[in-house]
Amino acid sequence: MDQRSIDPAAIEAEVNQVRSLGIDALRRRWRAMFGAVPPKGLTKDIIARMIAYRIQEEAFGGLDKETVRLLDRLARGEKPSELNRRLKAGTVLVREYMGERHTVTVVPNGFLWADKAYSSLSVIAQAITGTKWNGPRFFGLRMAREPEPKEPELPQGRAAPSKHKRGRSSVRTSEGTNRRRASHG
Repeated sequence: MDQRSIDPAAIEAEVNQVRSLGIDALRRRWRAMFGAVPPKGLTKDIIARMIAYRIQEEAFGGLDKETVRLLDRLARGEKPSELNRRLKAGTVLVREYMGERHTVTVVPNGFLWADKAYSSLSVIAQAITGTKWNGPRFFGLRMAREPEPKEPELPQGRAAPSKHKRGRSSVRTSEGTNRRRASHG
């Protein structure tokens, strides 16, 4: 493997020089760098950015394999697993439901709730509520399109009939509340 010395200041100077080029000079540079004419419709700014990226990629290395796979999946229209990217072991999720506080700790292979390990937040949410829930939505990790009505206050010892619709979150946003008021008023 080539362990040549890379001068970050020289790379920065080369990128700055690319930014100062006119469109014809950028097209010539593109042809020299990529071995083809730049695609029609690319603006001067985009051509310059792509050349600058390639200069930096050649000097410092490209994207890691995991990022390339993620970008390929996104290009195919797949949705990324938000939980795998956002929740790190040790993260604590807190949710109050029907006046009771529930604490879930993220562990390396799942979640810990009530001194028991679970592989899914949805299973925990169902255990807490007695109804099917999207776990990430229940714990406020995904924003709702439309806010859920406030849970009813019941006398102690009585369970509320489930009025939760699937796909809705208990997270309230002022934007959602204002939108709902406007559509009902």
